[in-house]
Amino acid sequence: MAAPGGAASCEDFAEFQEFLRVMRTIDDRIVHELNTTIPTASFVGKIDASQTCKELYQSLMDAHTSREKIIKNCIAQTSSVVKTLREEREKSQDDVALLKQLRKEQTKLKLMQSELNVEEVVNDRSWKVFNERCRIHYKPPKSQ
Repeated sequence: MAAPGGAASCEDFAEFQEFLRVMRTIDDRIVHELNTTIPTASFVGKIDASQTCKELYQSLMDAHTSREKIIKNCIAQTSSVVKTLREEREKSQDDVALLKQLRKEQTKLKLMQSELNVEEVVNDRSWKVFNERCRIHYKPPKSQ
């Protein structure tokens, strides 16, 4: 369940959102992953649940960190574009095309900022499921 290769494009919001959707696969499949890798009481001796939980914990941490970094990077890039367009707009108040571009970028910025909220919900859900199934097998470091 590794993150996809390549970099997210901040230019096209639909492409950006699709990239995040693919990167969220680990979170979408966490219940299935835990059901297939964490043993029930009858199979407890055949699988090392603590190692499995540790690996899943690290995968989740890596995925969450990389997605947050990508989202914040795109927010910063888009904020910079909005700032530049605002400055240009101050110089030429009558430029309708510039105003249209500014509004488009502002909308994209708001949508990207809302992805941080989506990310928080996705992460909270994953950690809840992880903790329910792995708490007796693996104790993560206190940084979570």
